Order: sequence, then structure tokens, then C-alpha cells
Amino acid sequence: MKKRRQASPVDAPTSRLKRRRIIQYVAVLIGAVLLVDALVGEKGFIEIMKTRQQHRALQQSLLAAREDNARMREEARRLREEPAAIEELARREHGLIRPGERLFILKDLNRGPQ
Repeated sequence: MKKRRQASPVDAPTSRLKRRRIIQYVAVLIGAVLLVDALVGEKGFIEIMKTRQQHRALQQSLLAAREDNARMREEARRLREEPAAIEELARREHGLIRPGERLFILKDLNRGPQ
């Protein structure tokens, strides 16, 4: 039979030191993984910043749509209630004139050097 070697008093602190160092490396590795996940993970810092930027862009788009909607409502109200608004629109968009009016078209001529 082989005899088992007994641990010397010098081996015990070395063994504990190795275990402690391994535990430290594992803790640092876990910490690094958690840090990377916190930065670039599914719900990480970078993703949150992108989401906030998208939210601000959507808010601005919504505000612009609401302003446009209010402007169009006001224009629709004017067209229902004010006959002059209908006439203005017909003249501006369709080039209509009243009977008896004369239409003059002025062309802008590009003149050469004088």
C-alpha cells in the first residue's frame, strides 16, 4: 500500500491562496460579463438611449401632426363658413376669375447685359 502524503504546513496557505485567487478571477469575470450586458444587452444603457431618442422623434412627429391637423380643421371651418375663403381658394389653386375680370399674365424676361 501506498502511504498518503500529509500536507505540510507550507502547503495549506498556498492552497488557500490559490483558491482565493481563483474565486477573485471568477468574480472579476462575472462582473465583466454583467457590465457588458448592462451596456449593450437587450435592456442595456445603449439600447435605452436609442429608445429615448426614438421616443423624442415620435413626440416631435406627433406634435407636427397635431399642428397640421389643427391648421386643416381651421381651413375646413373657414371654407364652410366664409364664402370669401372659397373664392380665395378657387382663385389661388384653379386660376379662376369672375365674369368681366381680365387676366394679365406677366412673364419675367431674362435680360442680358445692357
